[in-house]
Amino acid sequence: MSYMALYRKFRPDSFEDVKGQDHIITTLKNQIKAERIGHAYLFCGTRGTGKTTVAKIFAKAVNCEHPVDGSPCGECAMCRSIAANTSMNVIEIDAASNNGVDNIREIREEVAYRPTEGKYKVYIIDEVHMLSIGAFNALLKTLEEPPEYVIFILATTEVHKIPITILSRCQHYDFKRITIETISNRLKELMVKEQVDVEDRAIRYIAKVADGSMRDALSLLDQCIAFYLGQTLTYDNVLEVLGAVDTDVFSRLLRDVLGRDIPKVLDTVEDLIMQGRELTQLAADFTWYLRNLLLAKTSDNIEDVLDVSTENMRQLQEEAQMIDSDTLLRYIRVFSELSGQLKYATQKRVLLEVALIKLCTPAMETSQDAVLDRIRVLEEKMEQGLPAAEAAERIVYVNEGAPKKKAPKPELPKAVPEDVQEVVKNFRSIADETSGMLRVYLKHAKLSLGGDDRLLIVMPEELEAQMVGTDEHKQELETLIENRIGKSVSVDVRHVDEGRHFEDSFVDLEKVINMEITVE
Repeated sequence: MSYMALYRKFRPDSFEDVKGQDHIITTLKNQIKAERIGHAYLFCGTRGTGKTTVAKIFAKAVNCEHPVDGSPCGECAMCRSIAANTSMNVIEIDAASNNGVDNIREIREEVAYRPTEGKYKVYIIDEVHMLSIGAFNALLKTLEEPPEYVIFILATTEVHKIPITILSRCQHYDFKRITIETISNRLKELMVKEQVDVEDRAIRYIAKVADGSMRDALSLLDQCIAFYLGQTLTYDNVLEVLGAVDTDVFSRLLRDVLGRDIPKVLDTVEDLIMQGRELTQLAADFTWYLRNLLLAKTSDNIEDVLDVSTENMRQLQEEAQMIDSDTLLRYIRVFSELSGQLKYATQKRVLLEVALIKLCTPAMETSQDAVLDRIRVLEEKMEQGLPAAEAAERIVYVNEGAPKKKAPKPELPKAVPEDVQEVVKNFRSIADETSGMLRVYLKHAKLSLGGDDRLLIVMPEELEAQMVGTDEHKQELETLIENRIGKSVSVDVRHVDEGRHFEDSFVDLEKVINMEITVE
């Protein structure tokens, strides 16, 4: 016999096997026991929560010859034929592919005939929101006053698309997302039956990723077991199969972002990509991590709410002291926007890197929370001893009408060292010898003098300055300069502050030297 997927093999056959929907199961069983069965039901809820499964069990229960406490016995001829999909009494219709008026007219013609066996004809219309307006209108009269032997069960994941005229004719049942605890317990129970050894931590992660869907959880577990067939399924195995990332990586990533260490952040992204991690899942998981961090920071006794281990809870509480709530909210906003963009993006890596760089450099944004973050950075620098004048120069006026203090015009240095002059004359050809993106960035660079003897490379944007100003890139430039002119020259990298021009803060050495100014 061919292999059957776990979610099909362990599909519940009775109401008792349905997990996480007790409020619905109790109501339906009481209706069956009291013989107060409705003529039309609407089952709503996210995917994999049991809508179609409960509809099939209900169809068996109302036709069962020997029901037990409102549940089908599973042994009589009616139960067996419905379970085998051979009963003429239960008709399943996929509205996604049978959504026209003619399909509904066929149903209207069929309901005129009594069931050949059993008490009720049950029509289960799945994804009913896909019906056309004409089909809904054709269904209205039949749905309102069907024969006493007909029951309609409509199932949908998008109840807002159902016309109010249909809603008013149905008993409405909302299927809730199934909790992580309930999914975990069900998976453990099934793994005992399957005689598969799975770590508890691995099961809990699968239950979390399933996002309230039992079917998704079983499908993911099936996929992971198949990859490590015959072996113990560990937490690390699950992360590898699903392309997910351990929380320790998120902790390291957050600390690098808080330290505004862009090269380290990008190195982490590079490592994750080389490991084959799925970037959409990475963004979703990091957003969830930030959410947990916000809860840990803003609430007391949060242990019962957060589904994390004691060790991870201590780590969250430690990191909560390192960041303020406003900054966390900005991080969550940026990554929430990113999650929506990644679904349809072709260059997912670029979008992820840009989002992380935004977290490191609040100056890239002009939103209120970003401005507050920039002010906070200035306050930290002043507390660390940065002169007030230097800090003030970096303030960007968001309001165009705000008065701006005019900075003094930079003066021409009394003497430009010969070594620096030599570098300036050859800089463009030296830049052409640099590697990769550094060569691209240097096309926009301008040259000035830093202190008495340092070459100052000035970039138009802060982000470009951070990329060019890494120790690796500065070392590469200094080595190329030494090879070209035979002398050692120190290189420093700056950027033009937002709202200002290069000439406002720096002397353009290339113009000075090309004009052959004589330095006395």
